[in-house]
Amino acid sequence: MPIPKEDSVPMKPDRLRQAPPFQHLIAIGTSTGGPRALHAVLTAMPADLPAPVLIVQHMPPKFTKSLADRLDAGSAITVVEAEDGMKVEKGVAYLAPGGYHMVMIQDSSNVYRIKLSTDDPVSGHRPSVNVLFHSLVPFSGFKKYVVLMTGMGSDGAKGMQELALSGAAATIAESEETCVVYGMPRAAVQLECVTHVLPLHEIPGKLSVMIQG
Repeated sequence: MPIPKEDSVPMKPDRLRQAPPFQHLIAIGTSTGGPRALHAVLTAMPADLPAPVLIVQHMPPKFTKSLADRLDAGSAITVVEAEDGMKVEKGVAYLAPGGYHMVMIQDSSNVYRIKLSTDDPVSGHRPSVNVLFHSLVPFSGFKKYVVLMTGMGSDGAKGMQELALSGAAATIAESEETCVVYGMPRAAVQLECVTHVLPLHEIPGKLSVMIQG
């Protein structure tokens, strides 16, 4: 996937100003039932969210662009299908494109960027939540808030455990009562790496309180 011509994502009109470096980052993994769950969380985020949001939703190629567009239309923050080389900025949600692993890297100028690859599937998936979460472990310059929502299987649980052990500010699993499939969150709970188990409608509020409070 080519590097975009612009260095960063075009911001919505009320946020065209230059953003300072972020101090918080949200990472979300989800699968079956995920589009509804992502809509519930992202549309509740304030326009001035002081964090980027990195998202892996298990979905085939060509479907993630339309999902990103739908989420963007209903959200105060900007939601995009991630492209290789995009600068990671607060107030923007980056959705991993179907068929590509997504990680975050820091370039030679210390700028955080998206990196995409077609490496082998992990946990049976590409994109894989574990791949994204694992890429965030080395970074210590900001607080990390990690979320696993509805989905079949266990992708993301080991990555969440790694982030918890490396000092993540919070690890959140969607509770069984609101999951379409209580698989991925259950796997994380079983690894005893979850700080908060919350129904879907409470997740965005908890994130806002922790980040902005």
